[in-house]
Parts: sequence; structure tokens; C-alpha cells
Amino acid sequence: MTRTVISYEDGHVYEFSPNMEPLYTASDGEPITFETIDSLNKAVQSDADLMDAIPEEVNAATGPVAVEGATPGDVLKVEIEDVRVTEDLGRVITAPGFGLLQDHEDIEHPATRVTEITDGGESLSFKDMEVPVDPVIGTIGVATSEESMSTLTPHDHGGNLDTTDMTTGTTAYFPVFQDGAMLAMGDSKAAMADGEMCGTGAEIGTEIDVTVSVISDAAVDLERPLVDTGDAWKTIASAETMEDAVKTANEDLIGLLAAEHEYTLTDAYLFSSLVGGLEISQVVDPLVTVRNSIPREYLPDPF
Repeated sequence: MTRTVISYEDGHVYEFSPNMEPLYTASDGEPITFETIDSLNKAVQSDADLMDAIPEEVNAATGPVAVEGATPGDVLKVEIEDVRVTEDLGRVITAPGFGLLQDHEDIEHPATRVTEITDGGESLSFKDMEVPVDPVIGTIGVATSEESMSTLTPHDHGGNLDTTDMTTGTTAYFPVFQDGAMLAMGDSKAAMADGEMCGTGAEIGTEIDVTVSVISDAAVDLERPLVDTGDAWKTIASAETMEDAVKTANEDLIGLLAAEHEYTLTDAYLFSSLVGGLEISQVVDPLVTVRNSIPREYLPDPF
């Protein structure tokens, strides 16, 4: 099947909402390439370009793309086949009022470090250090169920999850809240650590190859994003506090374990404490995002 290309210039959004209009309608099982722009819309090109505040329009998400046959209650499956950087520099910034250490008196706010892509696209340079290029998708999601959400905000629909597992080789699953699902993505990084502590990774434009398909009558009632990394399944939850986020991610995981093994929730909860693992995605957005991982040997395929 021919791969359809959807570019930032074709259309993009700055919020996920219940009434999104599709830029394109894909067939079930269609391969698509999303072309994205960096989260700062090319406003930063050198260390001298400082951000005094996070722009109102940030994290442009290319799309949305509707998927034929997707209806509320279904699950949208997004196989992420390749994420490629399309620029020769990334941007790491601080901005006043944004980031984990925003009140630290010895850290400059704002500050910018441009990271040149080197070594044939394999590395990026941060001052005197070389960092492997490992592109991830920062913002990816579907139309929301009720409330509109900025592309800066993560929630049950996905959005600004800033999760390092959203990368080449991962399959992501999203609950469908509206007809067509309405998939959009952007805000990619050439490299990013778990936590995204300063508020950004190495922000960069990308090409993202995915295949989209619809799962109807799924064996589980998916309420939030879920990823399959090949080695593990990971529930993803976002909330106002870390405590609430980890509780929700663990609740989602034990629900999957209980269904898979016909455990009570108590047994699934106890088992999760033996083999699961809580991981931090990001701590800097309007909500914090975490994931709870379980090796595939204990959860082969919840669908």
C-alpha cells in the first residue's frame, strides 16, 4: 500500500478537542508519514534566541488524521515504524516559570543551547559532549472526549506525553473518544531524558512513519494510552500530582493483569509489585506523566 504523507504545511493543530475536523481520512491499516516541525516553530536557531515565555501556540501537531471505522469505545493502534530527524540542529531551552528547577537562583531563565546534529545524524553536540540521536515523539494523541486540551497538556487522549517510549519500534494504543479517532502528532526531540527536567528535549523536526488500524470489541476497556515496546507493555497516566499519576498507571496495569491471568485485583496488585516498574515520563507540563511497565512474559497481549 502506498504511504500517504501528511505535512505540517498541510495542516496542524494546537489543541485536541471533541470536534476536530480531519485533514485526511485514512483507511484501516494504512501506512502514513507525518512530517513535523519543532515545538518552537523554528523561532530558535542559535544560542542567542531566548524564550522569555512559552508561546501560546506551541507543540504544533501535524494532522489530525481520521481513521475509517474508528468509533467511540474502539482502540486506535499506531505502529511507530520509524522516527527520523529532518534538521541539522536541535534546541534545548529554559523559560521563566517552566521546568523542574524554575525557582533555582543559580540557573539562568531563559537560556538556550542549540545542539548541532553530527556524525552523519548519529549524534548531537552539547558544548563539549556528544549525545546519541534517539528521536522520540513528544506530542501524540487523539480527539478528546469532552474538554479541549492544548497540545502542551497530556491527558487520557494522549497529547504532550513526552514519553521516551514513543519511538521507533513501539506500538501505541489510544482510546477512541470520537468518530475517526483524529490522530495528530509533533513536538519531536532528537534526544530526551526521562523526566524532561528543563522543560524540553533537543526540539527538532521529524518524519514519522506509522501504520494506523482500529481494534473493535477489544478485550480490555482502554481509558488511557498504552504502549508495547516489544519487551514490555506500559500503561501511561497523567495527573496534577505524581502520586495521582502513579496510582492511576498502577490501577490500569493491575486491571490488565487481572484480565490476563483471571486474578483478583488484590492478586494483580501484589503481583505488580514483584515484576512491574514505575517510570517517569515528564514532570514539567501542566500535568505530570508516568508509566507502569510489565515485561511481555507476564502480559503477552492484552488485546
